[in-house]
Amino acid sequence: MIDKISDTRKIFDEDISKVNNLQALEELRIKYLSRKGIIPQLFDLFKEISKEEKKIVGKELNELKNYAQQKYDELKSKLEAEEKTKKELSLDVTLPGRIKTIGSKHLITQTLDEIKNIFKGLGFSVYEGPELESDYNNFEALNFPADHPARDMQDTFFINQNFLLRTHTSPVQIRLMKSKKPPIRAIMPGKVYRNEVISAKSYCLFHQVEGLYVDKDVTFAELKGTLIAFLKQFFGDDVKYRFRASFFPFTEPSAEMDVWWQPKGKEGRWLEVLGCGMVDPNVLINVGIDPEEYVGYAFGMGIERTAMRKYGIDDIRILFDSDVRFLRQF
Repeated sequence: MIDKISDTRKIFDEDISKVNNLQALEELRIKYLSRKGIIPQLFDLFKEISKEEKKIVGKELNELKNYAQQKYDELKSKLEAEEKTKKELSLDVTLPGRIKTIGSKHLITQTLDEIKNIFKGLGFSVYEGPELESDYNNFEALNFPADHPARDMQDTFFINQNFLLRTHTSPVQIRLMKSKKPPIRAIMPGKVYRNEVISAKSYCLFHQVEGLYVDKDVTFAELKGTLIAFLKQFFGDDVKYRFRASFFPFTEPSAEMDVWWQPKGKEGRWLEVLGCGMVDPNVLINVGIDPEEYVGYAFGMGIERTAMRKYGIDDIRILFDSDVRFLRQF
């Protein structure tokens, strides 16, 4: 046993003398000092020798273990110091520093946040709903019968016969009116999907904010006043606007609201910013609200087009391109 200890020490000295990096040192540690290494194996053999031998052998074995550990620790400290020195020498302190850039919210998110904050200030709560919707919530409850031609106004991504990717955030209005009794005053922001040809003015995915107010004695004048207050806060007090009669299956009467837009060097024109109207009595009946007692108004706008009009952007596709040169402007 003494001879094995002596031979192990000689071999250890030979092996450690060849180590010149931390990886090789770790391999040496595993070979000699790990739980299944050579030195722990000698301790296992130590249990089998006679009591007379244990005093002598035990002393030698402990000295071997302490010796190997000390040599390992010394060489590890040395190699780590050399590695640190190499890294320091490789650092060129004359190079210019790297500027840390901090990300910011996307223009769509900024616009959406601004719209939400304005309507919160006007007393509206914020509600959200699922993007995968039932045909009933997305169409039928909103006064779109199965064979109604108004369904052709929105090209839909159907998942199956009964479910689809919502084409507007109006289904959240249905969910809200089913679960909450009037008075209800809320906006519903979120993503919507339509199977449209992608162009400078349209995209298959976009964001909407819809609003709903249901209570007793609600009037169209209140709707107009709310929307005018929003436009002035969003576009500025000097914004030019107008209301036009329109048609939506879920509101009656219905209207669209335009703002005057005149890009630099181009001829000005009226541009639609939102649709609105008084909630159709059939919609109230579908959600269990008595239209003889309650009245409501609703409105909806696209976030991308609203942002385009405010910031003079003429191509909706650039909002989805993640071009840093564009995004840094906002």
